[in-house]
Amino acid sequence: MTTRHPTTVWYLEMASPQALARRDGPGTVTRSTVPLGALNRFFYEEVGRDFDWVDRLGWTAEEWQGWAERTELWLVHDRGTPAGYSELEPRGDGTVDVAFFGILPSFRGRGLGGQLLTRVVERAWDLGPERVTVNTCALDGAYARAHYERRGFALVRETTEQRGRR
Repeated sequence: MTTRHPTTVWYLEMASPQALARRDGPGTVTRSTVPLGALNRFFYEEVGRDFDWVDRLGWTAEEWQGWAERTELWLVHDRGTPAGYSELEPRGDGTVDVAFFGILPSFRGRGLGGQLLTRVVERAWDLGPERVTVNTCALDGAYARAHYERRGFALVRETTEQRGRR
């Protein structure tokens, strides 16, 4: 059962490609060029399990597929095994949003997240936006906000919102 509770949400943005603090890592980052909603769903559920990601759990297969077709899915692999993902959502307002981002539990702490975020943000800037955005909240990993700030994102707004919990 899902309940909703007040949660601090941080909205961050990067205003120029020069702000990106690049990070290399041990993995291989690739774009998944065949939209496959089931793959997006897998990562959302598996990464999000530890962080109470519940908003999309009720989506149908058609909703997942529609999302996959209008976003870019990026994967980081560790020795050939998919270890994490990010979804880029180009918006019509001059923004590309890092809509979701996460590393599977058994791969956390290996430097894969910094590597994936670097490549995803580089790709976001290749799309020609005025800014790249991301948000995170108090339910996400303890280092999520700091992770984004280390790569060059700056806090632009903080709110308290009702977020779901399992």
